[in-house]
Amino acid sequence: MKNFYIYTNQRKDENGDFTNKICSYLTDRGCVCHETVNSQVEGIIVLGGDGTMLRAAREYVGRYIPLIGVNLGTLGYLAEVDKEEIEPALDSLIADRYEVETRMMLNGIPVIAGISQKPQTALNDIVINRIGALHVINFNIYVNDCLLSTYSADGMIISTPTGSTAYNLSAGGPIVEPKARLIMMTPVCSHAMVNNRTIVLAEDDIIDIEIGTYKPDEAQEVNASFDGRCPVSLNEGDKIRIIRSDKVTKIMKLREVSFLETLREKMRM
Repeated sequence: MKNFYIYTNQRKDENGDFTNKICSYLTDRGCVCHETVNSQVEGIIVLGGDGTMLRAAREYVGRYIPLIGVNLGTLGYLAEVDKEEIEPALDSLIADRYEVETRMMLNGIPVIAGISQKPQTALNDIVINRIGALHVINFNIYVNDCLLSTYSADGMIISTPTGSTAYNLSAGGPIVEPKARLIMMTPVCSHAMVNNRTIVLAEDDIIDIEIGTYKPDEAQEVNASFDGRCPVSLNEGDKIRIIRSDKVTKIMKLREVSFLETLREKMRM
């Protein structure tokens, strides 16, 4: 690999010193750091943390250029490389000593007042939570056009395997091998003991999450977000249709370390 683009979280490299260090290291070895993501770019080096990786994945969705994350933060599952290990990591990329993992993504299609809106893509998760006053959200959940259940909860997380170690984990959901192909649905603080567990669905299932009635004289307004971004307001009767995206994210892996070994290392922090 000789052609790179460096995607930097400006808040974590304010003066661009680390970005410039990487670019100089690569150009000194005959590589090119492109100023834009063009047809020559073979790999994107993402400087930041998991949030920066998610932004890069969404921004370049459909380009199928593999990403590698350099962790400039604290805890990260998506970032492959720690800041102190950057030079040997760059050497491995230049020498093509890496593997590429393919991660599934989700499409969320808001349906507002019966009209389908622009689909949004997520690598980690689609989250529906409340706006304003503290009250439960009533959900009607359909899978493949069949009513699965109704929920009263503070929110709902629909996660990919990659996102299993994010909000899903905090809400008590399972940890899943990130290369798996499935969809998880985890309620946030369910108000019924029988409905407080994650439901694991097949990758090709179609999930409709409808906002139910709250009180006859009080409207219920919630937000749907996609990897924590692009919030969409939903009201009673609106829904989000969630399906597996036909796009994927490609992530470069340098170390022959299993997901379980990485998990054990991160869980100790």
